[in-house]
Amino acid sequence: MLLDLFLWLILMAASVLRRRVKRGWVWNQFFVLEEYMGLEPLYIGKLHSDMDKGDGSIRYILMGEGAGTTFTIDDSTGDIHAIQRLDREFKSQYVLRAQARNRLTDRPLEPESEFIVKIQDINDNEPRFEDGPYVASVPEMSKIGTSVIQVTATDADDPTYGNSARVIYSILEGQPYFSVDAKTGVVRVSLADMDREIRENYTVVIQAKDMGGQLGGLAGTTTVNITLSDINDNPPTFDQRLYQMSVPESAPVGTVVGRIWASDRDTGVNAHMRYSIVDGDGRDTFDISTDPAPLDFETKLSYTLKVEGANTVVDPASRHRASFRDVTIVHVSIEDVDEPPVFDLPEYYVELPEDAEIGTVLKAVSARDPDAANHTVRYSIDKGSDLEKFFYIELTTGALMTVRALDREELGWHNITVLAMEMNNPTKISSVSVAIKVLDVNDNAPTLSHYLETFVCENAKAGQLIQAVTALDPDDPLGGHRFHYSLAPEAQNNPNFTLRDNQGIDTRHQYHPLLEHNRIKLNSHLN
Repeated sequence: MLLDLFLWLILMAASVLRRRVKRGWVWNQFFVLEEYMGLEPLYIGKLHSDMDKGDGSIRYILMGEGAGTTFTIDDSTGDIHAIQRLDREFKSQYVLRAQARNRLTDRPLEPESEFIVKIQDINDNEPRFEDGPYVASVPEMSKIGTSVIQVTATDADDPTYGNSARVIYSILEGQPYFSVDAKTGVVRVSLADMDREIRENYTVVIQAKDMGGQLGGLAGTTTVNITLSDINDNPPTFDQRLYQMSVPESAPVGTVVGRIWASDRDTGVNAHMRYSIVDGDGRDTFDISTDPAPLDFETKLSYTLKVEGANTVVDPASRHRASFRDVTIVHVSIEDVDEPPVFDLPEYYVELPEDAEIGTVLKAVSARDPDAANHTVRYSIDKGSDLEKFFYIELTTGALMTVRALDREELGWHNITVLAMEMNNPTKISSVSVAIKVLDVNDNAPTLSHYLETFVCENAKAGQLIQAVTALDPDDPLGGHRFHYSLAPEAQNNPNFTLRDNQGIDTRHQYHPLLEHNRIKLNSHLN
């Protein structure tokens, strides 16, 4: 006897052709969408034997992967259903076997045959930056287009089906200083002549969005903390245009007449310099020496020098009497200079849910006085970085806390500057950047996108689609939105109309709401 297998694909405008094969099943690779969340089991297909007269004498059985646990079959009708949620990222296909048997004798009426149910992907995974947050540096004054770093986001959805795993990068924070290549994720300089001596640190927020960046795609973000490294772009500058010095005429050669000093806004080796006399009527009388390295009281408190004096002309006959040279020890003590406090981190990054209670402590920043005196440090927030006064910092402990309610839908990021000041010398101040990301909580109810006024003909057929409604929600949950629709209580008893819910199909979104459609159908003709 011959058996036919039918597959009714859910949410697909395709059907599987039925054909007959002698002593075998008609099979194909059956495609079913993942993440079905309806209240009723998902209908997969139907087994039927030509010998089935509808009297219940034939029993259909299902075997293989997931048979009895994920898939069930009605042994009388041959209907196959999925009774568990299917997740392509967990298992992409199932191999099943089917057979028809005589219910009384259990004798096979057909050899068992094998078929495959393939789980088709939907966009239910947002891109993730596995290596974030990132830290990078780029030389100051770099040209526009200079590469800084490449960020990479991965998407667990199927890259071979649709655009669910096609990631597009964009920059949410950090313009106009930096840009990101939409396809490669390479962060580049987008503003010329950025000067480290004016601003050294930048926080850039990068978004990766799937579905090719289209409306409704899922998104993930990461931060890139970029530091401008120093180049030698500042000349030395003397603190005076004219120095007045005097020296006794009796001063021996080598006497220190005075000290001049030039400052350089660069750092490290770019700030090292040498001094020389290039002109004047005293070029043969005076000399100038350059300090080989800067002095640091906290690194080395003193230096010990061994100085030798020797005659330049020695009588050969007297060489055996003495060495005609002598040595002495010179001890030089370094005096301490007051320096500003130093933070334990170059920048801080904090995440905080938007429903955090007022007074919640985000982070405790810490700075110390690098000087030997180790004076007490006091903390404050730069008023210009927190104009709306969302945060407060405890004066002595550095504990940063909220003083106003946060709302991610209004402001998702806060970038504030914390100041540290020495108690005994208020002129010694240091600053550090604190980037605060506000995490989403489900604090907004979905709303219908617009008011609808619908007309229908009086001879409309039952089941006819007359209107699709949409809803949106400004929240951004990690699990995505799942909207459920129903008629208002005053309309539920109307026998002429019904609303078909979308059965919880995933409608995640990141920064733009994804509209979810439902259908309103007529149950019967209008009188």
